[in-house]
Amino acid sequence: MKNLAVSLLTLAALSGGTLSAQNIVGTWQGTLQGPQGPALRLVMKISRNADESLKTVSYSIDQGGAPINASKTTLDGAALKIAFPSIGGSYEGKLAGDSITGTWTQGPGPAPLNFVRATDATAWTIPPPPPPPKIMAADADPAFEVATIKPSKPGAPGKGLRVGPNGSMTTLNYSLRDLIQFAYRLHPKQIEGGPSWYESDLYDITGKPDHEGIGNDRQIRAMVQKLLKDRFQLVYHIEKKELSVYAITVLKTGPKLTKSEANPVSLPGLGRGPNNLNVRNGTIAEFASLLQGGILDKPVVDQTGLTDRYDFQVKYTPDASQAIPGLPAPPPPADPADAPPDLFTAVQQQLGLKIESTKAPVDVIVIDKVSKPSED
Repeated sequence: MKNLAVSLLTLAALSGGTLSAQNIVGTWQGTLQGPQGPALRLVMKISRNADESLKTVSYSIDQGGAPINASKTTLDGAALKIAFPSIGGSYEGKLAGDSITGTWTQGPGPAPLNFVRATDATAWTIPPPPPPPKIMAADADPAFEVATIKPSKPGAPGKGLRVGPNGSMTTLNYSLRDLIQFAYRLHPKQIEGGPSWYESDLYDITGKPDHEGIGNDRQIRAMVQKLLKDRFQLVYHIEKKELSVYAITVLKTGPKLTKSEANPVSLPGLGRGPNNLNVRNGTIAEFASLLQGGILDKPVVDQTGLTDRYDFQVKYTPDASQAIPGLPAPPPPADPADAPPDLFTAVQQQLGLKIESTKAPVDVIVIDKVSKPSED
């Protein structure tokens, strides 16, 4: 009788777990209200894979009908966790009948986001996805047909480089050093001989390619290289030098990375928040470029041997040297035990990779000649 009772209890527990997983399957919808901007209606379709694991596809219907695939969906009792590394987002909530109460995290901090189960009568219409952007021919050797270079407005916030859906490129608050770093994928310590103004003078640039479509990563960088030579009269030579660097390697336990489902020829998405790094459709070599682009104090060398493209996010607690200039540090969590680890530990725990200091030969650009940009 005792064994039978144990069996019945086990069956009850299994049945409860199965019912919880079944209850989460369906269409859920909720409204996200961020600190700025309009509210966004979100739809999540949760289904079950052949192996009984859960699958989530999300839609931000006020921003178009493009599907956003989750890399992982777990339901532990009533606790739901969903990861969206392709957009650097995650959701955590608690299931209670036909509602889910939780928070959405993407960028600086979490925002409340609650869902209710949709029925045929209440389901929002998901618009058709936008047509895919036109991709520039892979064998094209583009240059900027038109490029406007203007001094940045003093005190203007923000900094970045963006490629638009029509293939145009814009920069905000970019110095000559920033442009050289981007064009040749370098750390500042790999640039020598720059004039006194090459860090202090900032520019806003808009460039239109002479080929139709969005260029790939190589083509975008090549266009910036041509811009530097044509408009800044940049002349340089390359020397190989052994420098102190950070090397990225794979832990013995193997990488913890999700292969990207994006078009492999599309541009990578590399983003940085106050306490997170986001990579979409990016290689580890491109992740190394993100790390050395103002986060780490040495060149970063990819020694993993990994060549696939991945979607992932790294959540970490930056030290003072890794803070984003001009932005306040993120507020500390209510419980210090909930604070994410430092960058090096976070990369090990979350990606299965290791960043360690070593020495290695790297290319160094020595500037022989450069001038302030020519007039438009």
